[in-house]
Amino acid sequence: MTLNNSTGLYFWGFLLAYAGLMYVVSPRTRTVDGFFYGVNERGIAVSQWSLAASIFISWIFAKSVTNAANLGAEYGIVGGLAYATYWLSIPVAGVVIYRLRTRYAATGLVSFLVSKYGRMAALAFTVAVLIRLYNEVWSNTSVVGSYFGNPGDMGYIAAALFFTLATLLYSMKGGLRSSIITDSIQALIFLILLVLLLPTIIPEQGVTALASAGEFSLTGGVDLILVALLQVLSYPFHDPILTDRGFLNHEKHMLRAFVLAGVLGFICILAFSLIGVHAYLNDLQVNGNAPAVVAQSLGIVTLFVVTVIMMSSAGSTLDSTFSSLSKSFAYDTPALLGKDIGSHPIRIGLWVMVIFALLGNLPMLAGTDILKATTISGTMVMGLAPVFLLQHWVKYSPASFHLSFWPGLVLGLLLAIGQIPASWAIGEGDYALLLGANLYGLAICTLGYLLPIFFSRMRNSENSSNLTRQK
Repeated sequence: MTLNNSTGLYFWGFLLAYAGLMYVVSPRTRTVDGFFYGVNERGIAVSQWSLAASIFISWIFAKSVTNAANLGAEYGIVGGLAYATYWLSIPVAGVVIYRLRTRYAATGLVSFLVSKYGRMAALAFTVAVLIRLYNEVWSNTSVVGSYFGNPGDMGYIAAALFFTLATLLYSMKGGLRSSIITDSIQALIFLILLVLLLPTIIPEQGVTALASAGEFSLTGGVDLILVALLQVLSYPFHDPILTDRGFLNHEKHMLRAFVLAGVLGFICILAFSLIGVHAYLNDLQVNGNAPAVVAQSLGIVTLFVVTVIMMSSAGSTLDSTFSSLSKSFAYDTPALLGKDIGSHPIRIGLWVMVIFALLGNLPMLAGTDILKATTISGTMVMGLAPVFLLQHWVKYSPASFHLSFWPGLVLGLLLAIGQIPASWAIGEGDYALLLGANLYGLAICTLGYLLPIFFSRMRNSENSSNLTRQK
C-alpha cells in the first residue's frame, strides 16, 4: 500500500501523537515488583477489570486482526471463525493456571515445571517461549509498516522501526506496569474504533450475506477450525504475554478475567474478520493485507480508522512482549540456572528490551509471512498439551515432559520444511496436512507423555507381586 504526500502526513502525525500519548501516560516504575509483576506504587496488585482489559488487547495482535481479515477474504465467515477459535486459548489457560495455583501453589510456569518435570524441562520450555516472543516483535511491527508503504519500501521500514522505538521508550519507563496501564487505553481505543468501523461494512452487504458467506467444509476452511481447536490445548502455554498475567492477582479474579477476555476477544476477532468477508463477497484481491485493501476501497476515513486500530493492537502486544522478554532474561532464567544477577535485575531487563528491539525486526526486513508465526509455532509446541493438561497424573516425571515436548517440536520443524508425509493429510483443503500433523502429532505426544507412567505402574505392580510371593 502506498500513501500520497498529504495522506501520509496525517498518518505520520497520528503515529507521532500516539507515541507521545503512550509515553506520557506510562508510569515510571523502578521497583522489581512493579517492573516485573505490575503492582502499583502502593504495592497493590492489578485489578480484575484491568487484567481482563490487558489480556484482551494484548492478544488482539496487529497480526491477528490482519490474519482474521485475510482468512475472511479467503474463506468467508468460516475463515473468521477459524481464527477466532484461537481465542478459546485464553479461558483454557485460565482454567489450567487456576488449578496450578490452587493445587500446587505455583507462582509461575517455569517454577512449576522445575518441581514437576525438572530443570532441563523448564529450560527447554523457556527456549520455546523466547522463540515465541521473538516472533511477536517482527510480526506486529511489519503490520504497522504495511499501512505506510509496501514491504521493502522506505515508508514501510521507517514506520515499523519508529513504532518499535516509540513502544520501546515507554516500555522502558515501567515494564509490566507500563504495559498494564497503556493496555487499558489501547483496549478502549480498539473497541470504540471497531464499533465505528462495522457500520461501514455491515449495511453494504447485510448481516445475512456476511454470516452465510463461505462453505462449511474441510476444503472451505473447516480444516483450520479443527487445527485451532487442537492447538488451543497447547498454544497458550508458550505465550508468557498471556501466562505471566495468570499470576498477578487472586486466583478467582484471575480466572474471571481470563474468561471475560477470551469471550470478548473471540467476538471482536470474528467481527473484524467481516472486513475480509466483505472482500470475499466483492471478489477483491487483498494481496495478504485485507484490512488495508478493503479500507482503501471504502475511503480515507475508513483507512485511517483501520490504521489506528492496527497501531493500538500492535502497541499493546509489543509492549507486553518487551516486558515479558525482560522478566524472562533478567528474573526467571537466572533463577532457573541458579545464577545470582545481583541487585540490578531491572537494569538487565532494560538492556534485554533494547537488544530485542534491534534483533526482533530482522525478519520484518526480510519479509517473512506473518501467518506462519501462529500456525507453525502452534504446531511445534503441541507437546505442551499433555504436560499441562495431564499433569495431575504424575508426581515427578522428567521423562514424560521430554517424550511429549520433543516429538512435537520435531514434527513442527518437519512441517515447516515440508517433510511431513502427504498421507498424513486429512481432507483436501489448504490446511489438510496441518490438520493431520496436529491430530496425529498430538496423539504421539500424549502417548509419549503416558509411557513413563505406564511403565512405572507396571514396575510397581511387579514389585508388589514379588513382595507378596516372598511373604
